[in-house]
Amino acid sequence: MNAMNFVYGFLVLVAVFIFQTTLTGINRKVTARLQKRYGARWYQQFLDIFKAMRKDSTSHGWVFDFGVIMALGGIMATVIFIPVAGFEAFPGLDNVFVISYLLAVGMLGMAMSAAGSGNPWASIGVARALTNMLAYDIPLMIVIFTMIFAFDSASVGELAAMQQGMGVLGWNAVRMPLGGIVAVIALLGMLGKKPFDSFIAPAEIASGPMVEYGGKHLGFMFILHEFMTFIEVSLILNLFFGGGATIWEYMLKYAVLYTFTTIISGVMPRFKIDQAVKYFYRVPLAMAVVQGLVVIFTGLGVKIWF
Repeated sequence: MNAMNFVYGFLVLVAVFIFQTTLTGINRKVTARLQKRYGARWYQQFLDIFKAMRKDSTSHGWVFDFGVIMALGGIMATVIFIPVAGFEAFPGLDNVFVISYLLAVGMLGMAMSAAGSGNPWASIGVARALTNMLAYDIPLMIVIFTMIFAFDSASVGELAAMQQGMGVLGWNAVRMPLGGIVAVIALLGMLGKKPFDSFIAPAEIASGPMVEYGGKHLGFMFILHEFMTFIEVSLILNLFFGGGATIWEYMLKYAVLYTFTTIISGVMPRFKIDQAVKYFYRVPLAMAVVQGLVVIFTGLGVKIWF
């Protein structure tokens, strides 16, 4: 590890912000067209962020302020450990468990900040978000542990590379179809897409954790959201859809996967939080357990290719 690793890490953060924010703007247009609206310009997301960053914001105490810094710092640190088309700013640190722990730091920082605002809507939103996270994490981690057991590696980059060279048939989502379905469903929950967006529900709890943010605080949360989206989509892309042999392949597959979640969200209703938890503990959890048992005891989906 040397100074160049940190330079590469900074460049990765800049590139990810530009790419993801552009894609977010395009997907806002996609959502609008699904709802028979014209929608905002594709670069409106950049304008919203820069406008928020120019404004003053109200502080609700040091917990509120520090939580934003903790959240953004944790998420930015996680981004630079994500392998992209074989490139890693910090080689050897792309372990699933390292990324999971760092991601948790950012998410807990955001929860701490929102709860520190003192607004009851924020506290309700945080409680729902943490409950939602617990619900989708268990089925997803069972599938990931199954994958680690099958391929004897917890490196995201290595797991992505193992899927390349055989086309679609090499993807873990095809080798382990039940696990692939669980991953996509969990991704909807991770991104806060419908039907699993009860923790932000603007018409019900006034956007929940985001209710007290304005000005620079809101701008930082917009940036955090773009980075977090990149982490979550990239994890599923690398682990289940083979990542990308080239940066262009990676970007194309990333855009397709993210846009797919947007389309699903645009046509789905919203689950109540108890409905979401019951759903994850019934359908995806059962699918994850079955997939794990099949791989562990028969090797089907793994030995068939190796």
